[in-house]
Amino acid sequence: PAYRPWMPTPAPAEVLRFIAANVRRHRTQRGLTQAALAEIADLDVRFIQRVERADTNLGVIGLVQLASALEVTPSALLRAATLRPATRGRPKTSKSRRPMRRI
Repeated sequence: PAYRPWMPTPAPAEVLRFIAANVRRHRTQRGLTQAALAEIADLDVRFIQRVERADTNLGVIGLVQLASALEVTPSALLRAATLRPATRGRPKTSKSRRPMRRI
């Protein structure tokens, strides 16, 4: 086998913080609320809240459901990222999204 230099592996709690930061970042970039993401991913909104606080250990299926709902690969949610303090209230909608017209 080829020589591979030792690379430090992040602690499990650190990986959960990476996932939390990435889920929150991708969700807010898409202008989704936690409730909307939960509905799209077919998950409970309380589960989404725990994921974004890095308070739960999610499995592969949950990771894949979140990635699919956010239209990213599961590996995108595992990338190193910093969990910023949460802001209260609904995310601002992007300018490209227009409200639906009522008929």
